Amino acid sequence: MAHQPTRRQFLEQSTQASVLAAAACSGFHAFADERPEVVRLGLIGCGGIMGHHLQGLVRRGEAVSIAWLCDVDPRQIEQKAAMLTEFQTPPKRTGRFEEVLADPDVDACIIATPHHWHAPIALAAMQAGKDVYVEKPCSHVYNEGLVLAAAAVKYGRVFQHGTQMRSSPVTAQARKLLDEGMIGQVKAARAWTAETRSVVPPVPDTDPPPGVDYDRWLGPAPKRPFNPLRFHGSWRMFRDYGNGEIGDDGIHDLDMAVWGLGVETLPRQITARGGRMLLDGHASEYPDNMHAIYEYPDGRVLIYENYAFTPYGLHGFDNGNVFYGTEGYMVFSRRGAFSVFLGPKNTPGPTEPRELRGQTGYAEHMANFLEAVRHRTPTHAPAQVAHLSSALVHLGEIALRTQGRLAFDPQQQRFLDCDEANQMLTKRYREPYGLPV
Repeated sequence: MAHQPTRRQFLEQSTQASVLAAAACSGFHAFADERPEVVRLGLIGCGGIMGHHLQGLVRRGEAVSIAWLCDVDPRQIEQKAAMLTEFQTPPKRTGRFEEVLADPDVDACIIATPHHWHAPIALAAMQAGKDVYVEKPCSHVYNEGLVLAAAAVKYGRVFQHGTQMRSSPVTAQARKLLDEGMIGQVKAARAWTAETRSVVPPVPDTDPPPGVDYDRWLGPAPKRPFNPLRFHGSWRMFRDYGNGEIGDDGIHDLDMAVWGLGVETLPRQITARGGRMLLDGHASEYPDNMHAIYEYPDGRVLIYENYAFTPYGLHGFDNGNVFYGTEGYMVFSRRGAFSVFLGPKNTPGPTEPRELRGQTGYAEHMANFLEAVRHRTPTHAPAQVAHLSSALVHLGEIALRTQGRLAFDPQQQRFLDCDEANQMLTKRYREPYGLPV
């Protein structure tokens, strides 16, 4: 188990985070200097999702150059390098992200590491003058999101969060209907992750694969023997590195719920329940079902649900949202679909245009980031927006692990009357892999 920070460490980190958060929210975000049309990228973390990004960049012929491939596992670098044989000159390779950041010719980084490395690398990148695309969730613990938002302002960096439905044409069409008042005032949002999961039993510790820099893979996480389940893919099941289902798939749907509600602050009350329904003997440190309710200062409510036993999904979708308004409701899926139902008889209303159905925004999201890098404009998912959504992952899990229902002060960035919960807003980082000063 990770060491908890001392009270002094916690207060120092919380004070710094609060000051930086105030800076992030203080107004105009002045971006740094203009960039060239051809964006030189450093790719940090060459796992599965990075392959998806590379396929898109190669297929669309974006005006980019892949300058670096960085991963602690050379096998993953080899796999991604094989995708670039017809794209350009071979990129440089390294297991140390610091080499990527030290290259003055690198304009931006795409960070797709395990969650516990997102904030340390993104912060160091912004300090080094690089723009960043950070996979979701942007933070492993709550306070990291505050510091990321402030750093983007302080260093004038472009920031894009990997919640790609923010850029989908389907989302834009749904936004138009919501803004026109099609379903009235949106008072509540329901988000869900409903995908069947199978039991993954524990396995014995082993030696790391040859060539893997395991100490660097652990990074800021506690020192542990190597275990295959705590490595590629399944690391998400463990609090040292990931954030469970709510922070893996659930963050997408929480982000869309925040978007649909239109809230620009954090909740004042968080209630969470969860446990094991079916997956007894599962190696994961997280529940296989979770319910969280977030109550906002203006009375609006966001509800999150996670089920691991539903091959049928909810409302026909494995992941999605419902936005409840005073005149009707909208069922919205991040699979690229929505339907509107109006009045007391649930009269069917508009749906997404046929030509837009299934568009999930991956291509548009990366294109939005690259255009922002070139022209120094805001992205669709900047750091402050990323924090408003990622924070719900952390606040919900903290409520689940402590009192079940917690009061939170969005201004002070602290829970009321629960020291145990406040300690969980941050964590202790293993030296020398901490957050940059």
